[in-house]
Amino acid sequence: MYRDKSVSVVIPCYNEEEGVSVVIKSLPEFIDEVVVVDNNSTDRTAEVAEQLGARVILEKKKGYGAAYKAGLPEVKGDITVTMDGDGTYPVEQIDECIDYLLDNQLDFVSAARFPLQDSDSMYFSNRMGNTILTLATLILFMRNVKDSQSGMWIYRSEIYPKLNLKSDGMPLSEEIKINAIRHPEISFEEYHVKYHPRVGEVKLNKWKDGFENLLYLLKLRFTGIKK
Repeated sequence: MYRDKSVSVVIPCYNEEEGVSVVIKSLPEFIDEVVVVDNNSTDRTAEVAEQLGARVILEKKKGYGAAYKAGLPEVKGDITVTMDGDGTYPVEQIDECIDYLLDNQLDFVSAARFPLQDSDSMYFSNRMGNTILTLATLILFMRNVKDSQSGMWIYRSEIYPKLNLKSDGMPLSEEIKINAIRHPEISFEEYHVKYHPRVGEVKLNKWKDGFENLLYLLKLRFTGIKK
C-alpha cells in the first residue's frame, strides 16, 4: 500500500530472465502485486519471475501490445504502474510518480524520459526515432507531449476500460497516451524520470517498429475513441 492505495506493477517480457530479476528485486516494498506477462519466452523468464513472487500470465500472441492487453486487465491494485523488463525505467521513482498523480488529482501520468539525464542510456538512433515520433504526435494531435514512446505509465486502474486499446504491437505505447489525452473523462500529464541502460540483449527492430508507429499515429488521427 502507498498512501492508502494498493499498487500493481505490470511487466511485459520476452526473454528477459536477467532483466526481470533485476527489476523485481529492485521494486519498493510498498508494491502489492507484480504481474509479469510472459510473451512466449524461450528462456527462464517465467520461472525466474515466479520464484521472485510475481504472478505470471502467459500470452502466446506475440507483440508488446498483446502482452499488455493480457496483463493490464488482470491487475487487482488501485493504481497500475508499468515498466519494461530490461531495467531501463526507474523503479526508484515510482513513489514520485504516484505522488504526482495523487497530488494533482490526475488519472494518468506518463513517465517522460526526455531530456535524458544520461545520454549514454539510449542509442542516438533511438533518440532520433523518438524525436520524430513525438514531433509527429504534436503535429497530428496538437499536444506537446515530451515522450510519446515512453513505456512507463502510472494510472488509476479504474480507467483502464476507457482506454480502448487495440494495437498488438509497439504502437500501443503511443496509443494508450493518445487515447488518455483525447478522452474527456481522463486527466493526463507527464512526469520527468531518469532512464537507465538496459540489462540484456536489445530486441527491437528500430526501423520496422518506428515506421509501424508512425503509420499507427496517422491511423489514430483519423479514428475516434469510444467514450
